[in-house]
Order: sequence, then C-alpha cells, then structure tokens
Amino acid sequence: MALPGIELLRHGDTGQRSYRGQLDDPLSELGWHQLRTAVVGHPWDAIVASSMRRCAAFAEALASERSLPLRIDPRLVEYHFGEWQGVPIETLAQEQGDALARFWVDPVNAPPPGGEPFATFRARLCAALDEVAVAATTQRVLVVTHGGAIRLLRCVAEDRDFGDMAGIDVAHASLHALRWPRSAVIRVSA
Repeated sequence: MALPGIELLRHGDTGQRSYRGQLDDPLSELGWHQLRTAVVGHPWDAIVASSMRRCAAFAEALASERSLPLRIDPRLVEYHFGEWQGVPIETLAQEQGDALARFWVDPVNAPPPGGEPFATFRARLCAALDEVAVAATTQRVLVVTHGGAIRLLRCVAEDRDFGDMAGIDVAHASLHALRWPRSAVIRVSA
C-alpha cells in the first residue's frame, strides 16, 4: 500500500512552443496520451488541479474514471509571463536574449516585462500546497499543475535557490514526489 503524500503531475503537451503561462490552451492528442500513460499503476485518494484547461480537463477525467474527489484550485495556475506569454522562446532568445538569460538565472529579480511578481507566484502556490499538505498527512494526493509551478514548489520543498528552477527537468506528464515542509502543515492546521 502506498504511503500518504503528494505527487505533482505536469500537464501533457499542448502543441505550443512558447511560454504559455496563463494562456488557457487545451491538451493535444499527444498530451492526453502522455498523461494517461503517466498515471497507469499509480494510486491516489484525491486530486487537486490547476483551473487551466490543460490541467483541469485531465484531472476531471481521471477523477471521474477512478471515482476520486477533485478540487480545482486557481492558485495552481502557471506563472504569468507578461509580454513574453505566447512568444516563441527562439524569438525571445533572438530579440531579448540578455533579459531571457537574466530571468533564467534570477527569476526573482529579473522577471519578464509585465510578468507576475515572483513573490505573488510563490505566495499563491505555497498557500495552495499548504492546504494540500494537510490532506496528504492521511491521503495520497495528486496535484495536476504546470512546469513553472512544479519547479518553484520543488525549490521550496528542497530548500533550493530559485535560480535553480531552469535546471530542474519537468517534462510533459512527468510525476514528482514532493515532501512539503512540515512547518507548512503546522501553519495551516493551527
């Protein structure tokens, strides 16, 4: 029997090749296939998902198929990339290469033009995970979310610098076991 805890699942492919951020893309056929393959043999007791279609649609289908409780949490949406949202990364590298490199090294102090303040991104994700962690003391909880969100949450949980985010591999439909800090659980339950 699997132990209680949290697993993060990145959404599958959308067919788009840019920072999608808060653009509400649906999954491609490949994305659906990736996700269905990723969850085979994994037991969960509950699912929490980002409200964006590329996460919520799959979470709804999985919850229905397995008769699991589902909670959609808009705090789990992806980072808002401001003016970079929807722009191919190759174009950004050509036209704003220095700014892009600074963002990858220091996302806290070098956000994209018009991008979501990093402190806001961190606060909403951590608040959402604090709630999930309470349930995960007795349940196995699947959290369906985004690449940037998983990278940030792993940095927090693993006590890593946010400059490490760009180096954390988070492929489409990849699963990431997460040990959320105990202090977060105590803070929410108190």
